Amino acid sequence: MNTANTPSHEMAADRFARRITARLSSGANDLPYDISERLRAARTQALAKRKVTVQVRRVAPAVVHSGHAAALGGGSERGGWWSALVSAVPVMALLVGLVVINVAQDEQGTNEVAEVDAALLTDELPPAAYSDPGFVQFLKTAHSSN
Repeated sequence: MNTANTPSHEMAADRFARRITARLSSGANDLPYDISERLRAARTQALAKRKVTVQVRRVAPAVVHSGHAAALGGGSERGGWWSALVSAVPVMALLVGLVVINVAQDEQGTNEVAEVDAALLTDELPPAAYSDPGFVQFLKTAHSSN
């Protein structure tokens, strides 16, 4: 398509759209209430979808290096999969860190339970001591003071 004809073509399309809009708006006053409300809701949905598609098409700015200086410039589509891979690295690092923390906490909880069980099995206590609610707390404080 010729770029010289594009502005005039767009202007003609814009004029045509304005004429159709004016014609539809003039006939909307004669419609029943329920139909006009359905049209209003459809118009609102159409505008919301149009806004979403316009926002999706925007290209994020990128850092452009020029010698020893850096500046924000327009984003480009070059290296699409490579930039997506590089962007995924921090997310993967976060997920690995969360898994490591979860494993460490589970291991720590298991070690605490094992210590309590070992203290119960190695001490010589009467059976009534095992049913005492404060016994586990006693074991923890006695073990930490040693």
